[in-house]
Amino acid sequence: LILCMVSLKQGWLNLPQSPLLFNNIFIFQIFAICAFATCGGYSGHLRVRVECLDKSQSNLSITVNFAYPFRLQKVHFQPTLCERNRQESIFLVGDYSSSAQFFVTVAVFAFLYSLMATVVYIYYQNKYREGNRGPLVDFVVTVLFAFMWLVSSCAWAKALSDVKSATDPTQVLLLISACRYPANRCSASHHPVWSELNTSVVFGFVNFILWTGNIWFVFKETGWYKTGQRYPMRSASGRRANGMSQRLYSQSSFDQSGDSFYQHPYRQSSFDQSRESFGQQCRNVFCPETSFLNLKVA
Repeated sequence: LILCMVSLKQGWLNLPQSPLLFNNIFIFQIFAICAFATCGGYSGHLRVRVECLDKSQSNLSITVNFAYPFRLQKVHFQPTLCERNRQESIFLVGDYSSSAQFFVTVAVFAFLYSLMATVVYIYYQNKYREGNRGPLVDFVVTVLFAFMWLVSSCAWAKALSDVKSATDPTQVLLLISACRYPANRCSASHHPVWSELNTSVVFGFVNFILWTGNIWFVFKETGWYKTGQRYPMRSASGRRANGMSQRLYSQSSFDQSGDSFYQHPYRQSSFDQSRESFGQQCRNVFCPETSFLNLKVA
């Protein structure tokens, strides 16, 4: 036990703080346990009474027990017929085991996956992030469990409504032959308690919300999110602003080229002034360049 505690402490200290670990340890496992415990551990009963015209044939406490997985067609009881030495076996109506077992199965597998993910996050964090395979598998499984929680919770909510109708004492009294005669008095003395099963439906939808919210945290660990952060896509407004800046830059460069074009005559006038000063220096000395220019002008 001490070795296990030491290894757990070492693995915990080596792990960076992550919302994935918090979700899998403190949230997913607890709510998954609550979901399948409140549904899979349910057992209830109802009680009716049949008061016959002949008081000796009356049965004032007829108890009908039922439990998970709610195969009500196999639940039977033996009420009185208000006739001497005669009884009948009556079975309830409906089989709702498929929806109930599907809900419990999803809850159990969600708990097991959360437990396995917790071990991976603590002890195999490097292998989890290696090659981006671990985050991708975690992302796909998280999306799958979120969808399965939604489907199973909706199916179980509908099945629970049908179970309540099938085990309603007023409906059960209609199945008893002695209650069809006005001389006999039939009534319900105890109704089933549904608070536990109602809570299981609530836990199912809470798990759906939690797993759906966890999709974002798992997605941030994948390479898809990191690639989008490295190469962000520009928005339409950003592209328009960039195009406008390019047009303004091209317009300013065009204006500068026009200004340089208009500055060329000043350069020509300075060249003429330098040529005249050079001619004045060469008046007292024979300059072939000036004589050639004079001949050309003449």
